[in-house]
Parts: sequence; structure tokens; C-alpha cells
Amino acid sequence: MKSGILLKLILIRGAISIINAEVSLDRYRIFHAVAQAGSLSQAAEKLFVSQSAISQSIKKLEQQMEASLMIRTPRGIRLTPEGAVLFSYLDQALQIIDAGERHVVDLQRLNRGEIRIGASDTLCRHYLLPALDSFHKEHPHIHLHVTNRTSQETVTLLENGQIDFGIVNLPVASDRITIFEGPQLQDCFVVGEKYRDLANRVVSLEELAQFPILLLERGSVTRDRIDAFFLANGVALIPEIELGSIDLLIEFARIGLGISAVIGNFVQDDLAGGHLFEVRTNPALPTRPIGLIVSKDMPMSYAATALMERLRETRLDSSPISSSS
Repeated sequence: MKSGILLKLILIRGAISIINAEVSLDRYRIFHAVAQAGSLSQAAEKLFVSQSAISQSIKKLEQQMEASLMIRTPRGIRLTPEGAVLFSYLDQALQIIDAGERHVVDLQRLNRGEIRIGASDTLCRHYLLPALDSFHKEHPHIHLHVTNRTSQETVTLLENGQIDFGIVNLPVASDRITIFEGPQLQDCFVVGEKYRDLANRVVSLEELAQFPILLLERGSVTRDRIDAFFLANGVALIPEIELGSIDLLIEFARIGLGISAVIGNFVQDDLAGGHLFEVRTNPALPTRPIGLIVSKDMPMSYAATALMERLRETRLDSSPISSSS
């Protein structure tokens, strides 16, 4: 890979050393076409211009370069030594330019490219992964790189230019990012069979706090929101168990270790299948949007923009939570 890039740089440098900056690229392309065809008339047909326009362009190029580049013969056009040198560099340089133009078109059409995404484990599994599945099937030649980090760490990755966009739990703060709101999430409390009776009535926050509570570890945005919600309602919530992921909270609740605070959108199947039961509270936990964050300093690629727009349009199933009063 590095040797290929180095070769391109050498070719471009060589071309630049020959090409006069005051000469338009069109004249070089015309000269190249004539040299390839060996005929003014054939080059004119290929470029859809008149033969006189071809002759005039070649004449101006020779004047600007102060060198004779072509000689007309009964059999067509023959390059002078100077013309042959120029052609050899132009041939390589124009191939590189054409390849670059094709590459850009491929990027625009999502035929190739790369996307670097940062997201937490839970948002990656339940929100990003389904979108990646369909996106990759439609655009198999786009390389995908996903980095799992907390929301705050994802912000840092974006600020450092290590990802194209991030998926985070809000709120996050940085003057170097732009935040777009995605689908709404509904936090809720769930239990397994052991505490199923709690699911048959509305429970106050004070009563809920008397049971074994399972929460995410301190420092996560989701945990901070739940702590702030309880404190705002005059209740100090002290968890029995603190875990590093929502998925573990779901499993711990399922086997009866306590009441877990989870994201209702992501436990729909467990609730519908009777593996978990929702504990309704008064007041209910508020909804919150998923955050899609991009850098203010760096433009996104066509591929990254397309995937992020798909994520913004994604709708998640709502939790069957009913606010109670």
C-alpha cells in the first residue's frame, strides 16, 4: 500500500516538474489525445471538437512551452523528443487524475469508502447493529469500523478525529461537536418472576428504593440521569448491585437478583414473552433521545452521511410504560 502511494507521488511530482502551471489541463488532454491517436482528425472526433480547434490548442501549447512537440507527416502526427517526454509524463499523470475522478464517483455512489463509528455496547447492539446489517448488504464494499466506548469516551474519540460520528446517551457536552437527536428511549424498571407481584401495581419511588436495585456503574450518562431523577423527587437511590452493561442488568433481573433499570425499547421481546415484567412507577422515568454526534471541524464522507441519516430515520419500538399519577 505504501509503495503504491509513493509511486503515485513520484509520478505526480515528475509530471508537475514538466507541466507549466499556466497551461490549462484541457490543452494537455488535447495534446495527449492527439499523441495517442497519431492524427488530428481522429483526436477531434474523440474529443467532439473541430480539427482547427485541435490545431490551435497544440500551437498555443507549443508557444507556452517554447518547444516543438509534434511534427505533421503524410502518415499522421509524429512526436518530437520533447513531445515524447511530455507525453510520457502526461500519460501517467492523466491516468492518476482519471483514477481519482472515478474514485470520487465511487464514493459518491457508495460503491466504496470507509465509516468509523463510536458507540456504547447497548446502543451498538440494539440500535446500530440492525442498521449496519441492512446498510452492509446494500453497500458491501464500504468498510465499517466500530469502536465500543462509553458516551463520554465516544465524544473524545470524535474530538480527536478517530471516528466519523458517534452514537451516545444524552446529555454530553463539547463545543467541538454538533448533536442530532435520534429516536426516543424510554428507561424503565424490570423484574423477573421473583418480584413479579410488583408489576401488578404502580409503585412509588420511595417504595421502589426499599427493594434490591440494580443499576449501571457510576460515571455513565444513563446512571447519572437516573440518580438525578430520584434526587429531584426526594429519594436517594442506593443500588444493591452495579454492573457495566444494560444486558447484564437484564440477565440479573431475569434470575431474580433485584429490580433493574433498563431501556424499555430494548426488552420488548422479554416483556412480551413473560421473561421480564415491567414495574410501573409514579412518577415514571422520562423519555430521552439517542444522540448522534459529528465533528464541527471535519466534514463527513458520503458513506458516513448516508449511514447516519439512516440511523436518524430509524424508529424503535416503544416500551409499554404508562405514566401514572
